[in-house]
Amino acid sequence: VLGPSMGKAAEAIPNRLSRGEHADVVIMVGYALDDLIKQGKVDAGSRVELADSRIGMVVKAGADKPAIATDAELKDTLLAASSVAYSDSASGVYIEKELFKKLGVQPQMAPKSKMIERIPVASVVAKGDYQIGFQQVAELLPIPGVTFVGKIPEDVQSVTRYAAGIPTNADHPVEAKALLKYLSSPDAQASIRETGLDSVPR
Repeated sequence: VLGPSMGKAAEAIPNRLSRGEHADVVIMVGYALDDLIKQGKVDAGSRVELADSRIGMVVKAGADKPAIATDAELKDTLLAASSVAYSDSASGVYIEKELFKKLGVQPQMAPKSKMIERIPVASVVAKGDYQIGFQQVAELLPIPGVTFVGKIPEDVQSVTRYAAGIPTNADHPVEAKALLKYLSSPDAQASIRETGLDSVPR
């Protein structure tokens, strides 16, 4: 079942575990998983690093694809945009608190950018509610009605390491361990990259 790694949404993984929901495996942002381990909700010995996720950008399908290959191009695209959306998970926090500041556009972006809660950023771009949207690439690619522009430049990129673990209340811990072993194996890497994620160096 899908849910963000953090945030106030009822479907966020930490909130669901706090309500006593059962899961055999949780896959989430690494530092958020570490918090659950500290709280005793996930078995520390089960932790496996799975993939790296980078931030990308989308526009509504049919719209022109702006240039974002360099910092200067990304800055110009942000300044020219009428509205900007980003997620309420790790990538959105980075964009709001750090990326805009690094590019020197924080004051200009404040009145025309918004953190989108609970739903995929690409879905509001597809509807035309926002001109451009930012989220982790793997969360942008499955959404219809948008065009993927590309990843933001590497020197202002925020790489999120995804990890997985087995909750202490898992009903099927043996099967969960086998799944995590497969997901971190060489056999799974091609499929992982197809989703927009990057393999973890091992």
